[in-house]
Amino acid sequence: MQDEIFGPVTCIVPFEAEEEVIIRANSVKYGLCASVWTQNVSRTHRVAQKLEVGTVWCNCWLVRDLNMPFGGIKATGNSFDGLNESFEFYTEPKSIYVKVYE
Repeated sequence: MQDEIFGPVTCIVPFEAEEEVIIRANSVKYGLCASVWTQNVSRTHRVAQKLEVGTVWCNCWLVRDLNMPFGGIKATGNSFDGLNESFEFYTEPKSIYVKVYE
């Protein structure tokens, strides 16, 4: 489970402790997305904060709001797309000063 796979693939692995899963997930060199599936809302927030990925889906998968940042960290890359992030990434600021002579 160390390859970045683009497709409808999931790996299901049994575990004993929450920290074990977080360490295992963060040991991967990629960091695009992760999913957390639980009925415990406190666990959802706790685990999501500790995962080293750009997007965490909780009890869902591939839900996107184009106004929210989307991207990865680590070897996946360090750029994010989304409304504000796209403006900054795809534009170059420029100042133009004009003095009008009368």
